[in-house]
Formats: sequence, C-alpha cells, structure tokens
Amino acid sequence: MDLKYDFYINAEPEDVWNAFMKPENTRKIFFGSTLHSTFEPGARYEYIGPNEKGEEVVHVYGTVLEFTPNELFSCTEHPGPSYRENHAELETRLTLSLEKVGGCTKLTLVNDQWPADHPSYENTKASWWMILSNIKTLAETGKTLDFGW
Repeated sequence: MDLKYDFYINAEPEDVWNAFMKPENTRKIFFGSTLHSTFEPGARYEYIGPNEKGEEVVHVYGTVLEFTPNELFSCTEHPGPSYRENHAELETRLTLSLEKVGGCTKLTLVNDQWPADHPSYENTKASWWMILSNIKTLAETGKTLDFGW
C-alpha cells in the first residue's frame, strides 16, 4: 500500500525545495494552503488554507521527523479535523527527498505506513500525481498547471 513517486526535474534542488516550502508556492501547489512549522524534529506542522466556504482550516497536520533543507523532509501526516472525526488515528508517514542527478534533481516522495482501510488512501494516491506534476512544472517554468479548478 506504500505510495512512491520518483520525478526528475530540470531545476536545482533549492528550486524544487522552495516549491514545497515557500508560502507563495505552497498556495499554488497545495490548494491555497501554506505550511506552518519551526521544522525542528518533534515539532508540529500544519497546512492551513481555505475550505470550500473560504474559512481557514487545517487541511493536513503532523509531526516533523527529519528536516534537512534542500534534501529531506520526513513527517507523520494526518487529515485535518474538518475532514475526519477520527483524524488522530489516521496517521501515515511522508518522506520527501531531493538528490542532484547530473544537471537535474531527482525528487522521491514516499507516503507509507498506511493503516488498514484508511479512508483517504485512494484520493491521496491520485492527488500526489497532480501535486508532484505541478511542482515539477513550477520549478522548471515558474508557472503551474491548469487543472480547470
């Protein structure tokens, strides 16, 4: 059930990293959300952004496990409280790593440790392709894809 994605991106690791971390980029990639944390191991992080009604909510949250700028971000991950009543029980692990390969960057994302019958698995499986494709496009061109939303 592990989800693993490898992308080769024609950009420097810093540019790919910034697509995940800089507020102006995360708003474009993660449906209007920004990432909040001190990023110290053990610290909480949250993706906060508007819901369908325009109210600010926590979409995803968890605990930072490892953090090395431009190289590695690993964390636990939970759906926000507004999505699932049992959100605290629905923990997975997310690991993003970046590696310089020639003149490009290899992005590897692993989303694993899924509990049995996790209600967000299928949606997450489909969403990562779109998010990572958008990150690749943003890092390479400075623009994002138009998914018609």
